[in-house]
Amino acid sequence: MRMRTGTGARWLRRRLGSDSGQVAVEFLGMTPTIVITLVLLWQCVLLGYTYTLAGNAADEAVRAATAAHRGNRAAACREAGLDELSDAWRGGARVDCGTSNGYVTADVGLKVPVLFPGLIGFPVPVTGHAGAVEEVTD
Repeated sequence: MRMRTGTGARWLRRRLGSDSGQVAVEFLGMTPTIVITLVLLWQCVLLGYTYTLAGNAADEAVRAATAAHRGNRAAACREAGLDELSDAWRGGARVDCGTSNGYVTADVGLKVPVLFPGLIGFPVPVTGHAGAVEEVTD
């Protein structure tokens, strides 16, 4: 079989002018945007979860502090505030308890992890605050 002259040139022109492979190229171009979006969404999830943990730890701390005797109140508050936290959040946690006018308060500060809990955290802590009336003991 003999090939006609110019047939190869026509085939090459058709091939180079087609859209074949365009979807793959566009997907590769969008991959960094997709990855960055997923990383930012994951970071938002970690931020929200850290707020939830801080609020819960403050509630637990103030609950334990109101039931403890005045001399043991600070230790009970700190222990209860750190008790429910996993090691990833416990490392940089700060628990402050106070009592004034029969009202017990607890403030818990946690560092928001960057991408993976336990590695590094943002320098600005997330705080949870709780308060309760001091229990009367006779």
